Parts: sequence; C-alpha cells; structure tokens
Amino acid sequence: MPRRLARSPLARLIALAGLAWPGVVAVVVKGEPPAGAPPTDAAKRPPILLEDVTAATGIGFVHDDGGSGRRFIPETVTAGVATFDHDLDGRIDIYFPNGADLPGTAPPRRPRAMLARNRGGWRFDDVTAAAGLDHEAYGVGVTVGDLDNDGFPDLCTSNDGPKRMWRNMGDGTFVDVTAAAGTADGDKLGAGLALLDADGDGDLDLYAANYVRFSPEGHVSPRIRGVPLYHGPRDYEAWPDSFYRNDGDGRFSDDSVASGIAAVAGPGMGVVCFDEEGDGDTDIFVLNDVAANFLFRNDGTGRFAEVGLEAGLAYDSIGQPNGSMGVDCGDVDNDGWLDLWMTSYQGERPVLYHNLAGQGFEDVSSRTGAAAGSLPWVKWGCGIVDFDNDGGRDLFIACGHINDLVEQFDDTTAYRNHNVLLRNVGGRFVEMSAAAGLHAVPRHSARGAAFDDLDNDGDLDGVILNAREAPTLLRNLDRERGGEHHWLQVRLVGRDSNRDGVGANVRVVIPGAVRVDEVHAGRGYQGHFGSRLHFGLGPAAAVERVEVRWIGGEREAFDVAGIDRLVVLIEGAGRRVDRPGKMETVPEGDRR
Repeated sequence: MPRRLARSPLARLIALAGLAWPGVVAVVVKGEPPAGAPPTDAAKRPPILLEDVTAATGIGFVHDDGGSGRRFIPETVTAGVATFDHDLDGRIDIYFPNGADLPGTAPPRRPRAMLARNRGGWRFDDVTAAAGLDHEAYGVGVTVGDLDNDGFPDLCTSNDGPKRMWRNMGDGTFVDVTAAAGTADGDKLGAGLALLDADGDGDLDLYAANYVRFSPEGHVSPRIRGVPLYHGPRDYEAWPDSFYRNDGDGRFSDDSVASGIAAVAGPGMGVVCFDEEGDGDTDIFVLNDVAANFLFRNDGTGRFAEVGLEAGLAYDSIGQPNGSMGVDCGDVDNDGWLDLWMTSYQGERPVLYHNLAGQGFEDVSSRTGAAAGSLPWVKWGCGIVDFDNDGGRDLFIACGHINDLVEQFDDTTAYRNHNVLLRNVGGRFVEMSAAAGLHAVPRHSARGAAFDDLDNDGDLDGVILNAREAPTLLRNLDRERGGEHHWLQVRLVGRDSNRDGVGANVRVVIPGAVRVDEVHAGRGYQGHFGSRLHFGLGPAAAVERVEVRWIGGEREAFDVAGIDRLVVLIEGAGRRVDRPGKMETVPEGDRR
C-alpha cells in the first residue's frame, strides 16, 4: 500500500500554487519576479556575474574552528554548509555548522552553529535558538533529508564527536533524536554525510564518512623552517566509514559490516551518492584525503562492493591519489550520464571524471580546461552549476589554505584566495573568475559551498562558509541583467519511494535536447544543496515532458505547462512509462 502523504507540508505547496487538494497531479509554482533595476542590454553584460551581498543579508554568523594555537587536525576540516527549505515556506534557508572550543582555548569562545531563515528580499533571520539548534557540537559535515517521510526535511550532522540526528517537527523546530535513532557512532572525527535509499524500501539510509583516529593527548605540532603546521591524514590511522540502515520506525541499525562498507578504511572527506551505471540503484562515491577514493557499487539490495580502482575513480589520470576534498555530481556534457567533479590540495589539479556511459570514468580535467585557474590553491567546496541557464553546467571551486601561516614559508600559494568559476562552453571550460565578479569579493579561506535559488528569481546563487570569518553570499545577477535563457525547477514528492525522491533520475525533454539530473542528499565539501533540481533550458521555449525514474524502477512521464517556474511532481500522478533496463545515453544529435 502506498504511504499516505503528510497533508500539512504538501498542502502548503498546493496553497502556494492556488490549487485544491483533490485530484492534484503536479503543482506549479511560478518564480518570484526579480527585484532591482530594470534589465540592461543583454549584449553588453558578462555571461555570468555574481555579486557579494553578504553585508545586506543580516547574517551575523562567524565561523570559529575552536583553535587554541595547538593546531589540532579537526580545525582543518570544519565545515560544510547546507541550503534547504526547513519550514516549507518556499524560500531556501541556510544551516552553518560551527566548531567548538578545543583543549587549551582560553578564554572560552563557545561558538555556535546557525540556522538562517530566509524571509525574502535577501534578508535572513537567526532562528537557531527558536529552532532548537543552539548546541555546542564541533560541527564538520551536514546533510538534509526526510528521514521519517512526514514531509519535513530533517538534519544530520557529523562532528568531532558523536554524529547527531535532528528531527524536523514541522513547526519550525528540531528535536535531537540521536539516542533513539542509534546513530551517534562513538567519539569519531566525522566527515561528509549522505542519505540514500540503498535497498529501495522507501526510506533513507545514512552513509557517514569518517576521517582519522585523532586524540588531543600527546599532540605535538610539526614545523617547517620554525613555522608550526597541522598534521596531515597520513600521520594518523584511518577509520572505516559507517552505514546505518533505516528501520522505518525512527531507529537505525548499524549495517557497516554486513553491507560491505567497513571492509575498507580511508580518511574520508566529501561524499556523493548517485547511480553510476544507470541500473536503477544508488552507488556511493567517497573521497579519501591523500589516499585512493572509494566507489561502493550497490547490488540493488543495499550490499556494496568497493570498485574505485576498477571504475577509474581511485586516482587521477597519472595514477596519483589526491588530497581529495569536495565532490559534486552532474551531467556536464549533456550525454545523459552523471559526471563527477572533485576538488584537491595545493599543487594538484581538480579532477573532472567523465562517465563513460556506465562503463567507468575517465579523468578529462586537462583536455576540457577544467583544471585552469586553481592549481596553486587548496580547493574545498565545489558545484556543478548552470549559472546562466544556457543548458551547460559550469564549475565552481571554493579556495583557501589549511595553514594560516603558509605564506611565511611558501610564496607559491596563500591562505586567503579568490574562488574560481569555469564557464561551460560546449563541454569545455573557460576560467572566468574575474569577469564573473569573484575578484571583487574579498579574499577568504573558504571551506563549504552550496548553490540554490535563494531569491526565487530563476538563477542559482551561492553560499560559501569561510574559515574563521563571516560567510560569503553570492547573488547571481543573470535575471537582473537581462538573462534571456529559460529554466525549470523540479521538486519531487515520493509516495511509494522516499518522500524527497532522493536517488530519482529526472530527464527534462525539450525540443532537440534532453537535460538529465538526479536528486542528491549530501554533496560538495561535506554539505548539502540542490534538493530542488534546477535545469537551464537555453533558448528552448517549451518543455515537451519530464520523465522520472523513481528508486525502485517505476518510470513516469509528466506534462509540464509552461517554463520559468518550479514544478512539484508527485509519484503516481504521471503517465507510467514501460521502459525496462538502464537509462539510455542521449543521442549525439540531442547534445548541447
């Protein structure tokens, strides 16, 4: 029997659309009109322009890694950032993890995480205390998903210490349910988190990467030329990662060993879950810091085999492990298959892994231009993001060094850097950070990055968490400056499958082309964004249909009236499509 939809949150979406509840097929929510000056001549504007609007937002968050001068390794990995609509008011909110006081911190600073509620017009309210999220955990990673299928997005955080699970009560508040859920996972230094329906049973399981076995006892900071440094991951033993299977009653079972996840160990960092072969189940790609990356291939029942080397994802094109940091997933060449974009350490290229139609991956960073502009920097948050809605997904890198004293012994890099933007020009990339306005933004030492439509105007904006400083909010000015390309946003509502549609494959069919994406819960550098899928349509003035393959294999086609809007597609309300087997490659003639 299909689960009953939670009436309250879905009713809110329907109310936004002005539709009645009975017989609803798909909810259509038009984009809010952009604010600001009238559009300028489109021919005179740069193709992508981002503006730093942080000061006007009212966000008072300042990141604090809890450092006491002893240079403990947790200071280097905090933190990711998450964007999601926590109260279902139609506006994307922001959750900023934060550090906590480490041994030797005096006087105590007691940093706190922040939930910033979006009230529209690029203004945000601090609702952390009111939401029940005013805690002292040492935050590292975060992801978001509806763990109990009640219609409201829940929050999972990894920490230097027990992992925590926060249930969204539907009234703007969260309750810590870690003890009841059984996911604390001991006193480990955590890393990236991801939610997936590993076994297709309709609820979300938790994958938690772990970093290294660290203890402050006996810690001594290394030095170079008398300058203190942080230890690297090779100075410690790695933890195996953790996998928790959702029992469907609020509890989770530790299935790390039985699932095959604990068979290997690595210093985990960013994680993304996606269907790498197109066979209808969800696999797990895990970055390891200065060690081989993992690809856990799902057999369809939630049992995994590690095949990173076989798939071409363990190392880069010259067979080297990278200081792997953040990872995103998306179809960068519009061939219908999901590619991977990975950031790395100083002196290493970021890596763009091209999906070879489900037959493995190839490092194409050099020949596509994806490696341009970032080699000297340490690279963290990342995104595969179509900033100008032309149908080609661009690449973003958030940069900043680990060591705040690095310039005292190395003049080839810097602690604070500008971030990097690479524009997609038909599957190749051109570095255009300065032209896009990023060199006008003050330099910071960035960590996590998230990308969502924060002002509901039809283009994707950015949030960057900066180490030891305030964050950066980047407003995309494509609409304000006369952007003429069209777009479509898609939000899925599962009934038999998980409520958020996590893992579902979505194909937007437009005249002469197809755009493909997938719903992820956890991505980038240990963060979360993009639950609302965003498709740039270029000049296409209509969508012929939207096809969804839900976890479990059911396929539906939905008719979509109009473009430049958000559509909410409800499982079971479309036309069933009988098309067994793997997802097809987009024909050559349909590619951008």
